[in-house]
Amino acid sequence: MSAPTSIVVDRYELGPIGTNCFLVRSSRSAEEAVVIDPSGDAAQLRLELARLGTRCAAILITHGHWDHLLGVADLAEGTGAPVYMAEDEQALLENLPDLVPAGVPARAHTADVFLNGDETLELAGITFETIRVPGHSPGHLAYHSGGCLFSGDVLFSGSVGRTDLPGADWDTLVETLRALTERFPPETVVYSGHGPPTTLGTELARNPFLAPLRAS
Repeated sequence: MSAPTSIVVDRYELGPIGTNCFLVRSSRSAEEAVVIDPSGDAAQLRLELARLGTRCAAILITHGHWDHLLGVADLAEGTGAPVYMAEDEQALLENLPDLVPAGVPARAHTADVFLNGDETLELAGITFETIRVPGHSPGHLAYHSGGCLFSGDVLFSGSVGRTDLPGADWDTLVETLRALTERFPPETVVYSGHGPPTTLGTELARNPFLAPLRAS
């Protein structure tokens, strides 16, 4: 599935559990890119940015679970790009080495810009809307731009985020998903934290975890 022509999205599965990282550009010739969830080796990401002829202008984080944060410190320090994340999940990045599984290398970092949802960000020639989407984690954010929704671990192709983790809640997640499907059209492309892209309409029609929404 390809993104709408208004932005260009490249997806990379990184880190020990194959977490998605996205490089988002306003066009294929754009000199700047936004990196969403740098979830693995920052050196690999910097090589990819160089191959594409673009530089990292900003780093957006959907939520503070360790697998989405592994490359944040190195990428931010290596590129000088500011880091944006939810204010109430900042401690997870600042204490990252204490939160990763044994043997997983990780460095702490402090974000530059703290978000609460409902902000409009102008980055690398792209307009992003920030959306608070709790349920998988309390301060989870999604980013919408150009008909694309970067949903983190809220919604996947055929599944949804876990709710057996600290701060997670199934009823809250269902209401978050209801709000997303009511706010955005069904053709909205969903770029999830794990797995392939999908659309809101496909998930509303087929995803077994969205059955409560179909029944209401």
